[in-house]
Amino acid sequence: MRRRFLESGTAPRLTVRRRMHLTRFNRAPRAVGAAVLLLALAATSIAATTSTRFETTAKLEGTTLTLNGAGTRYKAVFKVYDMAMYTPRKVSTAQELVALPGPKRLDFTALRDLNSTDIGLAFVQGMRANASREQTTRHLTATSRLIEIFSSRPKLLAGHTFGMQFVPGKGTTFVIQGEPQGAPVGDAEFFSMVLNIWVGPSPAEPLLKDALLGQ
Repeated sequence: MRRRFLESGTAPRLTVRRRMHLTRFNRAPRAVGAAVLLLALAATSIAATTSTRFETTAKLEGTTLTLNGAGTRYKAVFKVYDMAMYTPRKVSTAQELVALPGPKRLDFTALRDLNSTDIGLAFVQGMRANASREQTTRHLTATSRLIEIFSSRPKLLAGHTFGMQFVPGKGTTFVIQGEPQGAPVGDAEFFSMVLNIWVGPSPAEPLLKDALLGQ
């Protein structure tokens, strides 16, 4: 066909089937781009919308905290838990959050049956992914306590609640089903490592990070 075109100086005529194929091919990138954009917008909306109704304020050691943001943790396409972050005042960056003085609180609601040990180990992996080796070494005792607490029960059932509460001068208390799990552990640096699981440089889920920071 190419040779006949060079000799005759006229373009080859396309069959109807060929024209339809090229039309579909040219439209494909635009269709894929539109689909990707819609999925991204839907994912952003989903991450910031929770099936759990979190209160706009929460009390901790006599201090009223405000809901900074809430979102849903996904694993692939499956919902894992809803999460809310309470702070003394609203912040929009991880740097502001870590530097913010005063108590802080993280509330969770399981959206499916969860292996408690797996959740504890996932939290520790998230801490290590966002901390230096020196920080990780410094807080081995508190980190071990976190694993111990979550491993003490086989499962968190769908609808179960758990949380982490930090009070300056006392440390971090782990809470399951509204009950504190032993004495507080760690210091402000340890709780900043906990926060960085979700808002650090390598967050568990970027869209959830944005939702917690109210972005």
